[in-house]
Parts: sequence; C-alpha cells; structure tokens
Amino acid sequence: MRKLPLEDADEEHLVRRTAKGDRAAFEELYRRTSPWLLVRLRRRCADEHVVAEVMQETYLAVWRAAASFAGAATGGTAVGWLWTIAARRLVDAFRRRAHHAELPSEVALDVAPVPAAEDVALAATIGDEIGDALRDLAPELRAVLQAMVLDGLSVRETAVLLGLPEGTVKTRARRARFAMREALS
Repeated sequence: MRKLPLEDADEEHLVRRTAKGDRAAFEELYRRTSPWLLVRLRRRCADEHVVAEVMQETYLAVWRAAASFAGAATGGTAVGWLWTIAARRLVDAFRRRAHHAELPSEVALDVAPVPAAEDVALAATIGDEIGDALRDLAPELRAVLQAMVLDGLSVRETAVLLGLPEGTVKTRARRARFAMREALS
C-alpha cells in the first residue's frame, strides 16, 4: 500500500502514522496544529512559561498516545483530541500552580478577585450587550458555551474537556442558549 504524501494527509491520518512511529508525520502534525494550539492556550493563560510547558507536555502525550486515538469511529476529530489533551494539561498546570502558591489566610482576605483571562478577552472582543449577557451566565453554562461556540468543539469533545456526561453538556448548552436569547431580547 502506497503512503499518502504528508502534505496531502489530513490530521487524523497524521495521528495514525504517528502511532506507527512515523516521525515525519508527527513533525507535520506539529507544524499544522501548534500555531493554532498556541493561540488557544494563550487565550486561557497569560503565563508564557505555563503555555510552553503545556505545549511540550501535549505533544509528548500525542507522540506517546497516538495509538489510543479513536477518531471518526467515535465521532471525534484529531484536532479535537489534541485540544482535549492540551486542555487537560492546562488544567493540571493550573492545579499544580494553585497547590504550590496557596496564600496564607490573612493575605487572602485582602486580595480583590481578579477576572479570569477568558472574561477579559471576551470583554475586549465581544460587544457590550453580548459580553454582558455572557458574563451574566452561570459559570457552568458559560464554560459549555465557550467550548462549543468559541472553541468549536462537538458535544462529545466538550463533554470530555469538561469531564461531564454528554447529556449534561446538551442540557447546559440548551439552557445557555435560552438564557442568552432572553438576555438579548
């Protein structure tokens, strides 16, 4: 069987070839997806050191676990799978950082809450009315909406990313759309 040239292969094919140890396919997958992944991670984390660490951990995990990618057979995409790995690594990095940087209780009381980076980015890019409606959503509804609408993930990918059952994701997406519709009418 003749191998498809790398420039003609889609991301799923590149992951499958990576699973067989094809270093050139892995390098092509990295070349195609790393700029996009870097932008997505930077939207969620302003610390370049953490972003670089997550990028490295993500592609190491892709190299090691490419054989576990189920692909279209489960309704997923290679890019969605890659993002799920990266998002989990980012959450792990945040947890490690929070674990090592807990403030003493007397300091914590004097610190004003800082808005999340995503909220700041949303406020800067989305008009006042829509931005206000998004900010007024319950955090669990906003997380589902951001994953599905802003990140373009499927219900299944959003469920994996957020660690929720698919039915819960569908319910929250419906509630979020209804709440947005109400707020904007």
